[in-house]
Amino acid sequence: MALLLASLPWLWTTTAARGHLYGEADAPAADVVIVLGTAVAADGRQPGDRLTGRLETAAALVDSGRARVVLVSGDGGGTSGDEPTAMTAHLTERLGVDPRRVVADPFGLDTHDTCARARDVYGVERALIVTQSYHLSRAVTLCRHLGLDVDGVAARCPGCGPALLVGKAVRDYFASGKAAWDALRGRPPAVRSPADPALQDALKN
Repeated sequence: MALLLASLPWLWTTTAARGHLYGEADAPAADVVIVLGTAVAADGRQPGDRLTGRLETAAALVDSGRARVVLVSGDGGGTSGDEPTAMTAHLTERLGVDPRRVVADPFGLDTHDTCARARDVYGVERALIVTQSYHLSRAVTLCRHLGLDVDGVAARCPGCGPALLVGKAVRDYFASGKAAWDALRGRPPAVRSPADPALQDALKN
C-alpha cells in the first residue's frame, strides 16, 4: 500500500499525458514549440548533449512546418551557464532557424515555471513541448494542468545509453512527487513578469 501511495504522482503524470506524446516524425502542428532548458556544456556557452538533441528536434519541427516559433525556456543564471542564450545561439547560428522566430524566457527555472510563464507572460494557449522521453510525460501533464493545450514531442537524445536513461527515469519518478505537489497547491512561478508581446510579435513575421 505504501508503494502504491508513493507511486500515485508518477501514475498521474504518466496517465494524464497519454494520447499527447509523439515522436518527431508524427508530431502534430502548433504555432509554438517550447524547448525546455537543461545544462549547457562546460564552457558555459554551448548546449550540452541532451540540450542539443532538444534544439535539433525543435529546429526540425520548424523546418517541416509543424511549428512556426520556438520559445526556449531555461535558467538564465544557472550554475552551468545561461541556458536560453546558449539555446538561442545554437538554433540561429548552427541550425539555421530565423532569429525572428526564436523567443527566450530566462526565468523558466523548472518545468512548472516554464509552463506557467508560457501561459501568463507569453500568451501561449496551444504548443508543442520538446524534451527527452524520460521527462516528457511530466512536462506535458504539468502544462496541461495549467491550462495549456500541449502535445509532447520526444527529443533526440545523443549519448543517451541505457544506464543514463534508467537513471533519468528514476529521477523523474521522484520528481513527479514535486510536480503533483506544485499542481495541488497552485504554486506561482518563482519569477513573476508582466506580459511580454515578443512571442505574439514573432508569430506575425
